[in-house]
Amino acid sequence: MPHLENVVLCRESQVSTLQSLFGERHHFSFPSIFIYGHTASGKTYVTQTLLKTLELPHVFVNCVECFTLRLLLEQILNRLNYLSSSEEGCSTEITCDTFNDFVRLFKQVTNAKNLKDQTVYIVLDKAEYLRDMEANILPGFLRLQELTDRNVTVIFLSEIIWEKFRPNTGCFEPFVLYFPDYSIGNLQKILSHDHPPEYSADFYAAYINILLGVFYTVCRDLKELRHLAVLNFPKYCEPVVKGEASERDTRKLWRNIEPHLKKAMQTVYLREISSSQWEKLQQDDQDPGQLEGIKEVLRQLPETLFYY
Repeated sequence: MPHLENVVLCRESQVSTLQSLFGERHHFSFPSIFIYGHTASGKTYVTQTLLKTLELPHVFVNCVECFTLRLLLEQILNRLNYLSSSEEGCSTEITCDTFNDFVRLFKQVTNAKNLKDQTVYIVLDKAEYLRDMEANILPGFLRLQELTDRNVTVIFLSEIIWEKFRPNTGCFEPFVLYFPDYSIGNLQKILSHDHPPEYSADFYAAYINILLGVFYTVCRDLKELRHLAVLNFPKYCEPVVKGEASERDTRKLWRNIEPHLKKAMQTVYLREISSSQWEKLQQDDQDPGQLEGIKEVLRQLPETLFYY
């Protein structure tokens, strides 16, 4: 699918593998797929984009938000119920307390005409949190296709490897797919793709090249780099806006942005420095050392607050 390649960049191998696993809408897919990789490696984005583009019936659930078994099971069933309902929508909320009830209710919900003859995909993001729930939940999801006798595939998205995820009691083995970290060339291509329409692609690509030259050694997180790119671009193009330089005057543009990028080095991963705060910091030309008080407070907070 050529148009999909323009949306999902630098993940051609993973997209091709997933497409071959999904097959046609009415084919039985692999019972469970385990996708793992570091944060911001494209796992969630690629999976969601592929399911939406192929128009496959699916529900997406974040296991951090659904921190109890009941919340998780009810979220899946109610979203499936919404998919299977008519245009008027579903009038009742489904309640579910145990996995045995889930299997029974799942059969009822997926018996609807528009779901009966095609694969239903359940995507469980941050799936490592399932390990903190009841012992039967993970083996149950891995064998859901067998237990329900329905055309269903469960996709687990996780930041840990399958060997650390596998239950001690043994279970059905999923198909395992790895998403490696983006290389610097990948990051250059992806970030350059976000260029504002009012500026040329070459001008923005030169800016991204400078940004990566500064930050790549300390930060490989695509989300954070994208945040930094948006945050610092107005300062980079400031001489062009004022008419003091052209888009090709890279040396002058670099001299203008260099001190601000050095300040930004102090705030990598420090999301408490919002866009508005960062702009004020630049205007006031404050010393980055003033941020140390904030950093010290953040170091004392639980690590889980920064998990995303």
